[in-house]
Amino acid sequence: MTTLIIDGHPNPDSLCAEIARRYSVAHGDARVLALRDLEFDHNMRFGYTRRQELEPDLQRAWQLLLDADHVVVVTPVWWGSVPALLKGFFDRLLLPRRAYRIKPNGLPEGLLSGRTGRVIVTTDSPWWYLRLAGDTTMRHVRQTTLGFCGIRPVHATRLGPVKGSSDELRARWLAKVERLGRTDAERRSGVERSKPVKA
Repeated sequence: MTTLIIDGHPNPDSLCAEIARRYSVAHGDARVLALRDLEFDHNMRFGYTRRQELEPDLQRAWQLLLDADHVVVVTPVWWGSVPALLKGFFDRLLLPRRAYRIKPNGLPEGLLSGRTGRVIVTTDSPWWYLRLAGDTTMRHVRQTTLGFCGIRPVHATRLGPVKGSSDELRARWLAKVERLGRTDAERRSGVERSKPVKA
C-alpha cells in the first residue's frame, strides 16, 4: 500500500506545503511530491500534435503515480482553478494512451483505475460562495482530472477562508488533515486485508 501526495503549491512556506507534510506524517506510508522541486516545462509546446518527451523528473513522477494506490492532491484555489505549476504537471503527465484513452464510441476510459483519491483545497472564499459559484477547482481536479483518468472514489476536503484566519483556526485545520491521513491509511489497510490471497 502506497500513497502519493502531490503538493501543487509553488511556495514551500505555504499552508498547502504544511498540509502535505502533516498528512504524510500522520498517514505513515506516503510520499510527498512537491511539484516546485521538479524541473520540467510546464507548457505543452505542441499541444497534442507532436510528442514532447518527458523530462527525468516527470518520468520519476509517472512511476510514483503508477506505484501508488491512493493519490492525494493538495492545492490552493487560484482564479477558480489551480496554480499554473499544477495545471502544467497535469497537462504534461496525464497523456492519452497512458492515463486515459478514447474508446471507439467516443467516450473516455481512465487507465489509472484501481486507485482512490483525495483532493484537499485551500481557499479564501467562504463555503457558501463556492456553492454559488460552482466550486470549479474541486470539480476540475476531482472529476475532470483524477476521475477522468479512472481514479475513484475521490474524497474532497475544503479548508478556508484562509485569508485572515487565526493561528488557532489553522491549527484546527492541520489537526483535521492529520486525522484524514490516519483515516485514509486505515481505510487502505482494510482494503488490502480484504483482498483475496493468491496462491
